[in-house]
Amino acid sequence: MRIVSGIHKGKKIIAPKKLPVRPTTDFAKEALFNILNNQYHFSALKVIDLFSGTGNITYEFGSRGAVEIIAVDAHFECVKFINKKSEELDLPVRTVKSDVFKFLKATTETANIIFADPPYDFEADVLQQIAETTFSRGLLEEGGSLIIEHSKRIDLSHIEHFQNVRKYGNSVFSFFS
Repeated sequence: MRIVSGIHKGKKIIAPKKLPVRPTTDFAKEALFNILNNQYHFSALKVIDLFSGTGNITYEFGSRGAVEIIAVDAHFECVKFINKKSEELDLPVRTVKSDVFKFLKATTETANIIFADPPYDFEADVLQQIAETTFSRGLLEEGGSLIIEHSKRIDLSHIEHFQNVRKYGNSVFSFFS
């Protein structure tokens, strides 16, 4: 994987093979950030990256100038890797080792963008919990977005606050605001 844009544009990130992850493809990530680039000024963004895995999305936000990024993952090795890379790249990242659902129910943090990239084998009702908890707890700043990446076999358009969907190969981004 590589960082698509920003101060670390072109930088390749090589994650350990032992991590239990499926990073967002560079193609899908570039398309996602083209959309976000037209909606937000990255230098004013606070971001929460749920199921952050390798930190692929975290590094992209950081490279583009996000002021604060919270990367949440339950896997210790993922958190350790994100800490190491974020320090090397001098990015404003704070990691939280936690089950994402417990984090969402307990956090008092809010963000402009909450990005969730859960395992593709999660069913729609589990992904719906992410959206419902995010909105019921008021975790988004005014004008903020929740973006859930999921497989193309899942349809989230029935969930409250759904705005639109974008498909890039096997990756689908559902936007909520």
